[in-house]
Amino acid sequence: MGKKIYVGNMGPKADQASLQALFSVFGKVEKAYIVTDRQTGQSKGFGFVEMSSDAEAQAAITALDGKNCGGYTVKVNEAKAKG
Repeated sequence: MGKKIYVGNMGPKADQASLQALFSVFGKVEKAYIVTDRQTGQSKGFGFVEMSSDAEAQAAITALDGKNCGGYTVKVNEAKAKG
C-alpha cells in the first residue's frame, strides 16, 4: 500500500495532469487530484497524490516540499487521516 500526499499552496493554473507529471518523476502515481470548490469549480489551491510505495512518496516529499512550482512555494507532506 502506498502513501497519500498532501500538496498545498498550488497556483491557480495547476491541474491534475501537471500534478501527476510532477510526482511521476519519483515513481508510479496511483491517483492525483486537485480539490475544487463545488459551486465555482475553481481550485482551492491544494490537492492530493497517492504514490504506489512509501519510499516513492517519501522521495517526492523530500524533493518537493518548499520548492517553487509555477511561482508558488508548495507545501508537500504526508496526508493526515480524516477524523
